[in-house]
Amino acid sequence: MSEEQESLIDFPCDFMIKAMGKTDSVFHQTVVEIGHRHDPKFNASRMVARESKSGTYTSLSVTVYAESKPHLDAIYQDLFDSEHVLWAM
Repeated sequence: MSEEQESLIDFPCDFMIKAMGKTDSVFHQTVVEIGHRHDPKFNASRMVARESKSGTYTSLSVTVYAESKPHLDAIYQDLFDSEHVLWAM
């Protein structure tokens, strides 16, 4: 079975990703840049931000248009590779 057949996700599709980082503009801008890099129609105004109780951390829920599993994997890899993103799921 190929990678495409093993996925439970029907591509292409809008896919929500949640990323966590320290509450600052650099984290927010990094996630926006990654979104635009992989999805030319990425709409940052659709992002939903939630701060931790202490305000130290922020989670950003972003929706990207994923064309395939390798495309989605590349988005996650960019997020994981960023020093400003603590985790993504």
